[in-house]
Amino acid sequence: MSTVDRRALVARHSPVVSGIGARSPLSVGNGELCFTVDITGLQSIPAAYPLAGRYGGADGTMLGTQAQWGWHSSPGPYSDKDLLGSLREYRTPHGPVPYVDMHEEVDPHDGTPAERWLRANPHRLDLARVSLVTLADSSVEAIGPDRISAPHQRLDLWSGVLESTFDLDGHRVDVTTACHPQLDMLAVRVRAAQPLAGRLAVRLAFSYGSEDWSNAAGWAHRDAHTTRLDAGFPDHHIERRLDDSRYAVTLAAPASTVVQSAAHEVVVGNDGKSLDLVVGFAAEHSRRRLPSVEDVLGASREHWPRFWMSGAAVELAQSKDRRAPELERRIVLSQYLTAIQCAGSMPPQETGLTANSWRGRFHLEMHWWHAAHFALWGRAGLLERSLGWYFSALPAAQETAQRQGLQGARWPKQVGPNGRESPSSIGPFLLWQQPHPIYLAELVRRAAPDARSARRVVERYYPIVEQSASFMSDVVAAGEGGYELGPPLVPAQESYAATRADARNPTFELAYWSWALDVACRWRRLHGGEPDPRWAEVSRGMARPRIRNDTYAALDVAPYTVRTDHPSMLYALGFVPPTPLIEPDTMRRTLYDVLSDWEWDSTWGWDFPAIAMTAARVGEPGIAVDALLMPVAKNRHLPNGHNFQTGSLPLYLPGNGGLLAAVALMAGGWDGAGGGSAPGFPQDGSWTVRHEGFVRSP
Repeated sequence: MSTVDRRALVARHSPVVSGIGARSPLSVGNGELCFTVDITGLQSIPAAYPLAGRYGGADGTMLGTQAQWGWHSSPGPYSDKDLLGSLREYRTPHGPVPYVDMHEEVDPHDGTPAERWLRANPHRLDLARVSLVTLADSSVEAIGPDRISAPHQRLDLWSGVLESTFDLDGHRVDVTTACHPQLDMLAVRVRAAQPLAGRLAVRLAFSYGSEDWSNAAGWAHRDAHTTRLDAGFPDHHIERRLDDSRYAVTLAAPASTVVQSAAHEVVVGNDGKSLDLVVGFAAEHSRRRLPSVEDVLGASREHWPRFWMSGAAVELAQSKDRRAPELERRIVLSQYLTAIQCAGSMPPQETGLTANSWRGRFHLEMHWWHAAHFALWGRAGLLERSLGWYFSALPAAQETAQRQGLQGARWPKQVGPNGRESPSSIGPFLLWQQPHPIYLAELVRRAAPDARSARRVVERYYPIVEQSASFMSDVVAAGEGGYELGPPLVPAQESYAATRADARNPTFELAYWSWALDVACRWRRLHGGEPDPRWAEVSRGMARPRIRNDTYAALDVAPYTVRTDHPSMLYALGFVPPTPLIEPDTMRRTLYDVLSDWEWDSTWGWDFPAIAMTAARVGEPGIAVDALLMPVAKNRHLPNGHNFQTGSLPLYLPGNGGLLAAVALMAGGWDGAGGGSAPGFPQDGSWTVRHEGFVRSP
């Protein structure tokens, strides 16, 4: 029986909105499809929720409708073969090696035309803008913020149903919004207390794609795509074509009229005060009958209680520390946000399925931060949805390794669904994403409910572990102090990108290499294979990190430590479990040193839970909690739970996922932490941590 009243825990953190929160819109979703809305429960006033552009690109909106499968490529005379034109040789311990480089990437006009196209394509697409409008005679009138008053909105986390109430032109309107938990379908129910001067209707508007960094919709290119409505009974079908991209939208709107009001607009309306609408999205046309609004609402109300009752829970309500309610709020909302944004069939982009960043492409070094927590919270199946994507990316990763004269698979950094690396002066030189599939697979294995299930996990993911480890054991080079990494490389702390040709032996990556190869050795035995002596030799023989002034340096070469961006040397013990390479006392001194004067405005949202994990492992639980709640700009969590970074990154899901991973370690414990409860929280009586269901961290 649960020791935590989960329903009460979730209910007290259901977001309530009473105005236009420009940075904090609410979303419904299922991991594959996400729909982010304004105060009307739809996407009626997108300009009120701006997403700042970058590099001269147009501003976008946070009100997106995105799916894992929804991508577009602009026409261009380029193909994946043009990637080879970006190859530039670097001196390595293995001889000259080609990398997919790019001299500069500060401005969108930098690089060759092929490089610019390859960085921008494919890009994630905003599938539709679904808004509330009014109909007056034959005209469709948009709803502006000036027509809305007395708004009240509540997202019921226990049911996944969003209820929005407001006055439109002085008349009360209620809108109910939900996403089907298994199907890419939205349900919308509109109710008006009395007829308005202009009849209520719902408009679906469709855009072209965009190569802008943060904008998923290109509204200016009206002639570059087609929208065709096939009005029928009982469902209506919309065919969308954008160059080589196709997708379908199906509408179920009983007792309503569905018309194509413009080239790329479809309006659903009727003569009454109520409107029920189900919108289905699919990569291909299907004549499958859509469920009713009530069916979708019912499916949502059945699914979300099961989600909340599964896996782990943590409650902090009885704590004396005044910060406990805020930490508990962040924990609950982060579970919901990562479930609807990060639990799909591909690794998510850093802004999930809400809005674009880096043109919607995902970053594999962030995959751990998005999704590792699912396994630690006892929901490993949600992680496995995206972990399987590595099989589809394997051929491209093997090709990269082969081109560099190495065995195995070299996983890229910034990619789309095809797994192709993007030209960059940073991404192709990163290494710390390489062990991630091993770590993630190990977490899934540890979360298996029994030995038979654990064996199935090993059988399924061993090829990915093997290919990852083969590259890791081959890319190192023997040096005087042991096996070394680089040059060239860019460490997790990307402050050293300009010196990538000479960078060597970052502390974090050295420890990560040692630990992950040791895990790979265990997996090889579990899989029934003979031990690989090379893997074991490299794991035991990695060079020791440089120590300067009794603390770990970031790199083994000058400038050694730059005090901006990620303090990644801390993560060699924290994110990375203990290894013979790292001395806990030296790491504790390094922690104190970082906290004394790091440039916090340059950090990122996942740094704070990462610091918390280090503090917990070196016996500083007070610092661990302080790190989770550090009052700095990049560690803010908005009313909707999102981790705000900047105007162009108003949400940052690695911060949410990282928080959950840190809490799992701090509450659920880790190997070697002993049998005490919540070892990562202070034991002085200031924190009462009721928890259950966690999988012990490595």
